[in-house]
Formats: sequence, C-alpha cells, structure tokens
Amino acid sequence: MLRKLAPSILDADFTCLERELSMMESGGADIIHLDIMDGNFVPNISFGPKIVESIKSKTSLPLEVHLMVEKPENHIKSFIDAGGDTIIVHYETSKHLEELIQNINNAGVKSGIALSPATPLSTIEYLTNKIDSLLIMTVNPGYGGQKFIPGMIEKIKKAREILDNHKKTVSLEVDGGINLSNLSKIIEAGAETIVVGQLIFKSKNPEMTIKKIKDILK
Repeated sequence: MLRKLAPSILDADFTCLERELSMMESGGADIIHLDIMDGNFVPNISFGPKIVESIKSKTSLPLEVHLMVEKPENHIKSFIDAGGDTIIVHYETSKHLEELIQNINNAGVKSGIALSPATPLSTIEYLTNKIDSLLIMTVNPGYGGQKFIPGMIEKIKKAREILDNHKKTVSLEVDGGINLSNLSKIIEAGAETIVVGQLIFKSKNPEMTIKKIKDILK
C-alpha cells in the first residue's frame, strides 16, 4: 500500500505561500489539501477559487479540494476551473449525493466523499465504486487543533474492510487530530492518505516534520 501525506494549508503562512508550497514539495508531501469553509456548514470561513488558482500556478503537487460548504453543487465547477484535481464533498451537505459525484466524475477530475464523525459508513457504502477517495473525519469539521476522537480507529478499520471488498481502488483518507503519537495506530487501522495541518505548520521545523511523518508512512 502506497501511503501519502496531504498537508492542509490552513495553518500555513499565507504572506509567503509560495515559500510554504516549496517547503512542502522539498519535504516530500504528496498532495496539497485545501479546506474550503463557508461559515455555514462549519463556523469558520477560509478561502475561495482565486486562492486555489494561485496555488495551482505555484506547485506541481495535485490539489485536493475539501468542500466544507452548504450546497456544494453551486461551487464545484469554480474549484475545478481553478485547478482542483480532486473534489471532496461532505455526505451531510447534499440531498443528491450520487448525482453530485457523477457530475464531478464527468468533469474529468477525481471525486471523494467526506464523513463527519457521527455519520455512519453505511450511508455511502453504495457509492464506493463511484469515488476515488473516502475521507474519514476524526474530529468535527471546521476547526484546527482538535483532539483525535479515539473511537474513530474502529471506523477507519471498518472503512478499510468495506473498500477492500470493492473492485475499484479507493483511497482511504483520515483528517483530524493526527500527531506523531497516534499516527502509527491510524496507519495500522488502514489509512492510506494522512491529512495534517498544525502538526506541520506549528512545528519549529515544518520541513523536518514532514520528513518524520513520511518516515512513519513508509
């Protein structure tokens, strides 16, 4: 299993974002994770397509757009046009999730579904053959710096079982409260792609922290 690291740039220094992107690349990051928050589905507001477009022009890494927004169908096209390589939508935000995923697939980019901690895996099991990524949130979406919810380990294990039973390869991603102490347990549970923000950007040496994480992911 090829494990990947997807730094979330919410805690990056946006006054020198090009330098931060270069640091992530040289450290060995595999994906740039972009948390898009609208102040409705989650309390915070982050950034929009213009920032994504700027990031796209400054990095060769694929961009993963995580839409934590109400009515994601109104925003998907603008983030694809801005350079999103993967569009992840929350199960909790769409009444017509299958149609939404199909529209993303038809646009020629990768699709993904995110589940908040309280949302059971059974809600999206029927769609696992249509998506490229399943993102398990291990904290409640919308805030950085939250503690990992221990009960999510079992959810990750169950998600791994479900995905292994389907023909299509779907990346199992985990996002929220991940640190150097719990990372090994999360990997052992079956996670493939690890999303981290503060662990990297609040550290004294972010590039070295990325390399430490990558060593654990091997």
